[in-house]
Amino acid sequence: MNTTADVKDVAIDIPLGPTRSAASSKIEGTNEPYRRLPESLRDLGEDEIKRLNHKLVRKIDLVILPIIGILYILNYIDRQNLAAAKLQGITEDLNMTTQQFATAISILFVGYLPFQIPSNLIITKVSRPGMYICCAVVIWGGISGATAAVKSYGQLLAVRAILGVAEAVFFPGAIYFLSAWYTKTELGKRIASLYIAQQFGNAFGGLFAAAVFQLDGRHGIRGWQWLFIIEGSATVGIGCICALLMPEFPHNSKILTQTERDLAVWRIESESGAAEGSENESAWSGFGKAITDPKLLLLILCNLLSQAQGSIANYFPTLVKSLNFSSTISLVLTAPPYILAGIVYYWLMWYSDRKNTAYPIILCCIAISIGMYIIPMATLNVGARYFSMMILPFASVGPQLILYKTINLHLARPTSKRAAASALVNAIGGTSNIWASYLYYAPPQFFAAFGTLMACAFLFAGTITVYRWLVLRENSRIESGDPEQIAKVIKGGVTEEMLQLNWRYEMY
Repeated sequence: MNTTADVKDVAIDIPLGPTRSAASSKIEGTNEPYRRLPESLRDLGEDEIKRLNHKLVRKIDLVILPIIGILYILNYIDRQNLAAAKLQGITEDLNMTTQQFATAISILFVGYLPFQIPSNLIITKVSRPGMYICCAVVIWGGISGATAAVKSYGQLLAVRAILGVAEAVFFPGAIYFLSAWYTKTELGKRIASLYIAQQFGNAFGGLFAAAVFQLDGRHGIRGWQWLFIIEGSATVGIGCICALLMPEFPHNSKILTQTERDLAVWRIESESGAAEGSENESAWSGFGKAITDPKLLLLILCNLLSQAQGSIANYFPTLVKSLNFSSTISLVLTAPPYILAGIVYYWLMWYSDRKNTAYPIILCCIAISIGMYIIPMATLNVGARYFSMMILPFASVGPQLILYKTINLHLARPTSKRAAASALVNAIGGTSNIWASYLYYAPPQFFAAFGTLMACAFLFAGTITVYRWLVLRENSRIESGDPEQIAKVIKGGVTEEMLQLNWRYEMY
């Protein structure tokens, strides 16, 4: 073992921080002191720190990812089960028209979208974000189960609006939570794991719904009511269990030893400055910095256009049923596209992390999705139309993974700004789910829906290109060495601490 009595400086080829001068304990090329290794790590050799880092990441993965993945499956199933319930007669039982059903789908987002912002500002200030998320899971599970008791269209609207408020906590909170634990070369695959869970939830949610619908009429309860009862009850139970297992921030997590906590905090500090739980920036100050950043405004527009394309998930069973299959077969056929999407998502984010790239991946997904929108409008051939439905889930939604990774790396500090930015992008972008719900009419070719989504794809390509130009300009300013240019970069959201760490806008 390599040891020394003095504070040691190690250059590690894993993403734990910038290379330092052994003689001065400073970042090379600057006069600022580097964040010294924690006391518990100073007597460890380079190889030992690598092994400890590998063990730490594996431990975090085995605890956090399964819990977050399971909760996201429940989040998405409880949000999307109304689409499955339509195939079992909820519209007839509640005397709803097609437009009223579209309103019932979209009204969830009326509560879901605006409450994401205050929720994510809160999560940066609570010491137990894991418990905060799990409490929301239990609440929305109970509300989802209560949907089985509705007797009218008005009651359904009320329950769905309240459900949206409760579910607003989860997704932006989970993204922020993951970014508090993982470095920039690790985060992409972990965000992908959320979307993989979402796709498997979509896939097996349809299969599960088909099985539950076999209970139709048992004890005088309709199949769609059984669906809400069973899925809501499962969510409450699993949420309670996860509350006992969910870790908190790295600095106060009980699942880690003190040495592991020190390393977990140092990994984050080495990349972008102060770690979670150690900043004094107020939530409202971070929110103000977020809404005045032009990069954020472009990312919001990008996500708005991307989520419009992803709105097909709200109507996917209906799209498949337009191929003239029975309700049960339609639910079964929704599974393969989502399973494929989950596999592709992981590959996309693995490639993004490995190559440290984002822009080419986004453009590739956009190009593929444009082609897939044309097919169902141009032909009634069942094979060709189902092929497009196999591809669309990953091509239309894939860019969202890259966008969330971009937000958490390009708007890293202060933490309250990053949390607000993540919520703003998801909240405002999610409004597209409201108006897009009214596009899915006139089957089987759905000209209004696919035509609009294709236009969104072209606009998305143009917007993300402008964003790329903007961040490349910021990098040029940093590298110019001109104090006036660097001052503009700092005004745009980069902290002096990040500059001392040789931070750059990457992936574009």
